[in-house]
Amino acid sequence: MGFGGPIGLIVVGLILALAFNQQQVGPLEVTTLGWILVLAGVLWLVLTVIQQNTKRRHTTTATTTDAQGRQASTQRTTESDPPPPPAV
Repeated sequence: MGFGGPIGLIVVGLILALAFNQQQVGPLEVTTLGWILVLAGVLWLVLTVIQQNTKRRHTTTATTTDAQGRQASTQRTTESDPPPPPAV
């Protein structure tokens, strides 16, 4: 998922909100629709940024004991990206 969709929605919303002066299409006011699209685009953009910056971290610790009874611990941390969202 990229940034093009939310940015496009914000741009279209700002054009509708700022370029038209109190015009109505039926019961719908164009400037109100524009601001709704801007808010939806900002929310979409925030969710995209959060989803792309989320990484899964998994830590594994292994402890081994030798013949004299000494213990050694090894810790390994791996990071992986979350799986992509299902295609619609």
